[in-house]
Amino acid sequence: MASLILPLAQIAALVRKEFLAMLGDPASRMILFLPALLQALLFGYGATYDLADAPYAVLDQSRSAASTELLARLDGTRVFHRAATLASPAQIAEMIDGNEALLVLSIPSDFQERLNAGQPAPLQVILDGRNSSTAGSAAAYVGAIVAGYNASLGGASPGITIERRAWFNPNLESRWNMMPGLIAALSMLQTLLIAALSVAREREQGTFDQLLVTPLTPMQILVGKAVPAILIGLLQSTIIFLIIRFWFQIPMNGSVWLLYLGLLTFTIAAVGVGLSISALSLTMQQAMLYTFLLIMPLMLLSGLLTPVKNMPQALQIATIANPLRFGMDIVRRVYLEGAGMADIGPQFVPLLAMTAITLPLAAWLFRNRLS
Repeated sequence: MASLILPLAQIAALVRKEFLAMLGDPASRMILFLPALLQALLFGYGATYDLADAPYAVLDQSRSAASTELLARLDGTRVFHRAATLASPAQIAEMIDGNEALLVLSIPSDFQERLNAGQPAPLQVILDGRNSSTAGSAAAYVGAIVAGYNASLGGASPGITIERRAWFNPNLESRWNMMPGLIAALSMLQTLLIAALSVAREREQGTFDQLLVTPLTPMQILVGKAVPAILIGLLQSTIIFLIIRFWFQIPMNGSVWLLYLGLLTFTIAAVGVGLSISALSLTMQQAMLYTFLLIMPLMLLSGLLTPVKNMPQALQIATIANPLRFGMDIVRRVYLEGAGMADIGPQFVPLLAMTAITLPLAAWLFRNRLS
């Protein structure tokens, strides 16, 4: 019995010591519990595929009582709100390309006549397929509304038939939406960690102070730390890009050079965040903890899993400080949509602003952060 009690007592003492080490420091307690709380809230509010607000545009060439009743059913839901009433088919592309409408309903001029004659009345639904999950949900909602309208007509008429067309993703494959976004998202994970560990490793090994007394300026040290992380990030993006393009055979509609210009700008901004974390950290463990604490909110608030427009207003504002949101938007629009610089130029502004803040901050922390 004694031979059994002694090992159990030693294990209990070790368990107690580990609890004291983890919970004794207030900062450690925050790191243990605060991330779980924040991530639970972010998942609850940010990671939702529920269709809460779907802007749509309508091209009603019929302007009849039947089309008015159908649109009234659509406007009466809490899901759809009309963003525009179009005057010509040429305006459809503008609404979808500019993200002003999730879908466009095109009602033909003979809509009322076909219903009165007992013939099928086609209704064209043009969807923004860049986010296949949201587009699929919107199509299902429209289908349910049309089914209810058909039921109100009775059995004398075949009713309305839906002709669905999804732009940029004809088959609404979720892979087409998810994979291009991973070009930015997956490379950021490793790039951020590499940059965050670079200075922290030197501090922990005691060699960073030696680096500071060399003739190198803090900005030169910053560049020397940033360039390897940037190159590794671009290399990882290239590997992911090649897999998506040639293994999964997802067609690319835009310019490769514009894609890499966006990736370079995004990667520099991400490295700036990582170097700021590294300069704030005294040990590699702190750098890793800060990085892992930051990665989950960056992923959730990027638009990778759910559109930013579906998030609460407070979270939409928070995404402005997230480089992954803008990097992913550039990659998706260039890859799937074939967007040009005029289309994605505004996305570069916040990335350049983040770079202009984080890189000088990291250089200042290199010199002034106490070791």
